[in-house]
Amino acid sequence: MAMLQVRDMDDRLYDRLKFSAKQDNRSISQQVITILQTYFTSVPAKNKNATEEFLKLAGSWEDSRSTKEIINDIYESRENSSRFEVADGLFD
Repeated sequence: MAMLQVRDMDDRLYDRLKFSAKQDNRSISQQVITILQTYFTSVPAKNKNATEEFLKLAGSWEDSRSTKEIINDIYESRENSSRFEVADGLFD
């Protein structure tokens, strides 16, 4: 049977793996095997060509307004937000 040794694993990743194994009542080795089996036996998603998907959208949105009217509508719909206002004056 083949053996696998992993070096220089991030401590946070190892802790997450250990936690996951404990939740599933498995050893860390069993959990790694299960994760790898699940990954390699799952049906691969068909990779879509981003360019083709983008080009499919070309011409799909039509508007009778002029460019200036659309831009004005966007500007008018904007609202000021207090999300980034400083509450304590620390960075004033």
